[in-house]
Amino acid sequence: MISFDSFERIASAPLSTWPGTLVVSTLSVLFAIGVHRVGARILVRIARPYPLMSVVLRFIDKPALALLIILGLGFVLVESPDSLPFAAALRDLLTVMLIVALTWLAVRSVGAVAEALVKAYPLDSQDNLQARRIHTQARVLARSVMIVIVIIGFGGALMTFPAVRQVGASLLASAGVAGLVAGIAARPVLGNLIAGLQIALSQPIRLDDVVVIQGEWGRVEEITGTYVSIRIWDQRRLIVPLQWFIENPFANWTRNSSQIIGTVFFYVDYRMPIAPMREELERILQNAPEWDKRVQVLQVTDATEKSMQLRVLVSSFDSGLNFDLRCRVREGLLNFVQSTYPQFLPRTRADTSPEGEHADFVQPLERGLVDGMTGTAGTIRSQVSSRTANTEADPVASRGERHGPGASAHSAATTAPGTPGGAAVELVERR
Repeated sequence: MISFDSFERIASAPLSTWPGTLVVSTLSVLFAIGVHRVGARILVRIARPYPLMSVVLRFIDKPALALLIILGLGFVLVESPDSLPFAAALRDLLTVMLIVALTWLAVRSVGAVAEALVKAYPLDSQDNLQARRIHTQARVLARSVMIVIVIIGFGGALMTFPAVRQVGASLLASAGVAGLVAGIAARPVLGNLIAGLQIALSQPIRLDDVVVIQGEWGRVEEITGTYVSIRIWDQRRLIVPLQWFIENPFANWTRNSSQIIGTVFFYVDYRMPIAPMREELERILQNAPEWDKRVQVLQVTDATEKSMQLRVLVSSFDSGLNFDLRCRVREGLLNFVQSTYPQFLPRTRADTSPEGEHADFVQPLERGLVDGMTGTAGTIRSQVSSRTANTEADPVASRGERHGPGASAHSAATTAPGTPGGAAVELVERR
């Protein structure tokens, strides 16, 4: 009968040489692969009704396989005798590989949880405020935790070497100075890391938020551990460091809600009636799918020396729809004014009379209609008087004729060729 000690001695006999160790290592790797496949199929069937668990299993599939293979090889090398060449060096290498595999598995697990949360709250819903909040927190916090895990794993792998342990002990002895130097050197990196945590917790911005930064309008496309990518409307990308959002003001159009009010301005003549434009605005909005039926306003907001300003306020569920709605309203009202009231479009009024004539347009006529006028001036006076005496609105008939010692001088001035008075009288006579 074979005892347990005898079985252990027989099992460890092939490990005394490298050919036997390689054969056992191959069998161990094949066994680890078989265990991984069988276990993966069982767990996938169990996790099929649970989306979160399914995403986690998909993310950790390869790291789990690598970890099982490293563990199988590690058991083989642990059982191999110290007399086997390079056995000690291979044990140290497998220790480092084990730390790397565990770090990889932890990073993928964190990423799997974040991805599962993102898929559970899609952004394509109509009111995606809660979804954007969860997306931002999940992605930013996941990246921060991943960075911490990688740093710990890297430090653990280095500490397996005796020389690095001595350096670590020396650094710990002077931890104050080393920490100060490291903090100054890594200030930008640490600042962005802390800013990322602040953004994830306080959330001044979220994924898919509409922001205006330094005059650029766009959406938050990605939040990494060091910067934020803003997708501008013309498909450019604005890259902004995380710390900038903590230290500078910016406009967030979707901070509390994606609903927004847009503005359209018009400039029309003073005589333009407002009521028909309000009716046309209502008709346009009733046929506009971008309108959310919350705000519909048309008001006169300003009056300049040339025209009056009309402001239209319309609302939509988000800024993209609101931009299209503003264009629709602007085009519709412009077509309405052009087709129905083209005479009330903005125009510039100007006096085109020659210089010096516009001030005395009526006055020379009044001075020329005096008693005692002779010649051409008298003839003109009689013709003008016969045409305007019975007109109540005529300024000359209402004021009467001017008399006085300077009447003859005024008469001469009006009849002189080339004078402004003569031009004015000729213009009235032709009328």
